[in-house]
Amino acid sequence: MERSVDLLQGTLDLLILKTLDPEPMHGWGIAQRIQQVSKDVLQVQQGSLYPALYRLERQGWISSEWGASENNRRAKYYRLTKSGRKQLERETTHWQRFSTAVADILQAASS
Repeated sequence: MERSVDLLQGTLDLLILKTLDPEPMHGWGIAQRIQQVSKDVLQVQQGSLYPALYRLERQGWISSEWGASENNRRAKYYRLTKSGRKQLERETTHWQRFSTAVADILQAASS
């Protein structure tokens, strides 16, 4: 089985913002969703996830509030803010340009 892939710096922020786009989630749910959607290729460790969540909240791109999780435990839920949606659009555009450029280089290198 292939091992998980390390995330590029800044990529985790984009993945968190995208994961929160449809609905608020708690931290563990965010990590699980990223792992699920990536078919277990991307695994976010708590030591990376929570500092990123705090950073995004300080920047005003997400907000948080306490609530009850699916198993009735107290959990902090994060939601995308209006400025977070704008940042998600900017970062998505940047990522698409970046990944296209990398794909172009890989294609040219194999020709």
